[in-house]
Amino acid sequence: MSAQPSSTYTISDLAREFDLTTRAIRFYEDMGLLQPSRSGPGGRNRVYSSRDRTRLKLTLRAKRLGLSLTEAKDIIDMYDSPRDTGPQLRKFLTILAQHRQQLEDQLAELQANLDEVRTHEKEARALLARLEKDKVRA
Repeated sequence: MSAQPSSTYTISDLAREFDLTTRAIRFYEDMGLLQPSRSGPGGRNRVYSSRDRTRLKLTLRAKRLGLSLTEAKDIIDMYDSPRDTGPQLRKFLTILAQHRQQLEDQLAELQANLDEVRTHEKEARALLARLEKDKVRA
């Protein structure tokens, strides 16, 4: 779904656009990822900016990569600050390298498990073939 032309969004707008619950969006707000302004009686209505929308989009992208919300927040916050981008990019690369290593370790473990399953399947087929062969002889 494409972004709306508006530069502000309600919680329902963002929930619809990103297929999230409003509760999930409030959770991201509690984590400090989003900082909506308030309007209406008693400030009950959340008003999200284009910046909040972008931060939500980046948060969801980080989650798809398997990063924790804390890691996502650290990375997103780096790009909000006006500091030199060199240290930011180095930190981002460090986080990505750690995450890649974690995924590679998980992949190796899954591959080992698959190999073990294949071995058991092969053994079970051989036993079954022997049983059926013996049954035919009897």
